[in-house]
Amino acid sequence: MTEHAVVISGGGPTGLMLAAELTLAGVDVVVVERRTSQDLVGSRAGGLHARSIEVLDQRGIVDRFLAEGRTAQVAGFGGVRLDISDFPSRHNYGLALWQKHFERILGGWVEELGVRVLRGTEVAGLTQDGAGVDVELAGGRPLRAEYLVGCDGSRSPVRRAAGIGFTGVDPTRSWLIAEVELTEEPVDWAARHTAAGINGMSKLDDGRIRVLISEDTLGPATDPTIDDLRAALIDVWGTDYGVHSHGWLSRFTDATRQATAYRAGRVLLAGDAAHVHAPIGGQGLNLGLQDAVNLGWKLAQVVTRTSPEGLLDTYHAERHPVAAHVLRTTLAQSALRGTDDRTKALTESIAEVLAFDEPRRYLGGVMSGLGLRYDLGAGHPLLGRRMPDLDLTTADGPLRVYELLHQARPVLLTFDEPVDVPSSRVRVVEAEYNGIWELPVLGVVDAPTAVLVRPDGYVAWVGTGTREGLPDALSTWFGA
Repeated sequence: MTEHAVVISGGGPTGLMLAAELTLAGVDVVVVERRTSQDLVGSRAGGLHARSIEVLDQRGIVDRFLAEGRTAQVAGFGGVRLDISDFPSRHNYGLALWQKHFERILGGWVEELGVRVLRGTEVAGLTQDGAGVDVELAGGRPLRAEYLVGCDGSRSPVRRAAGIGFTGVDPTRSWLIAEVELTEEPVDWAARHTAAGINGMSKLDDGRIRVLISEDTLGPATDPTIDDLRAALIDVWGTDYGVHSHGWLSRFTDATRQATAYRAGRVLLAGDAAHVHAPIGGQGLNLGLQDAVNLGWKLAQVVTRTSPEGLLDTYHAERHPVAAHVLRTTLAQSALRGTDDRTKALTESIAEVLAFDEPRRYLGGVMSGLGLRYDLGAGHPLLGRRMPDLDLTTADGPLRVYELLHQARPVLLTFDEPVDVPSSRVRVVEAEYNGIWELPVLGVVDAPTAVLVRPDGYVAWVGTGTREGLPDALSTWFGA
């Protein structure tokens, strides 16, 4: 039986990002992926929100994605675009980039890190004990791991085998989505509105056509066929355009569900395995990416015996409420997509409210992820929020904060006087910064004298002239 510290089920964006985080921390990890090739993903998600772009910047790889995507104001709510270009971030925008390109670029980085990916198989069963998890793969090949993480989608075999509930709202509608070739090219590329919703076609960079069709009723749970797609095209456009050679064809719904627990012993969940919702607002890929960055360093510290196993409980405590809020906003936006007069009136009223600055900033922070705060207790406004990417002056010359996070290590920034930290796990950087401290949504805050930044970029402790609370914060997050 092959043994690994961590086995990750699922090699999509969440699984790949988690594998990278663990590898940066020196943890032995293997990814198990059902698809035989990364090219089979298709153009599911359409891009990244601002906080996800910052996360990639924290790891020093953001330029790879910016080079292939298109920056734009993508945050929105209820059909209203939320301009966040005045937010204090280097990346106060979104990035239009199809998921297949995102996965390809991310996969390239993961390959550079030396992560092993087992393709063409999936987790078929698991048995856990006090020391680890026996993982059964399709085909009978066994693996042994200290921990197993299910990043294997909404139908997660890992979640089911671990006995974790997946509760929420049943689906009421569905969509067909495909990448195809057409014998006849449409004359009019404008979106078509029907009683079922919005339908559209767009040309991809490889010449294929991406088709999205709202179905009149909830489609069957079985995978759609090319004949289903032909019939749907005729219903909306009056012709099937000679559709053929579909490289990818799928159906998704507005089911809204969340795992009742993100951890069951030595089994954890992340991404769509932990939460699923309608794609309105483009939150899914972003939510999973940030699950991975929150979990990765914590799991690594537990595996390396730096921190006790209880640190893993903070993963559920922090990420479950975030996903619950996303699910709520998605349900709200789903309710606003109706075409009747009452819904139109409500949508217009919300648009009027969002024309005011404070509601725009609040929802802009929610949808972009820049306004997120983990509940780490009372204190300075920075506590629990993402650390701003300040331009620092240090003994090593000018440095950005995010450059200090490239290796996913915690950093203690001191701005008044040197501090002795009895731990080689935390990098101490004496720095100068004379600018203002400004946070998205909140605005300008008082300058701290020291800040403890976790590997995921969130502030774990803030000094305001004293070192009070620092030893406890160091022990809580980075081991006694």
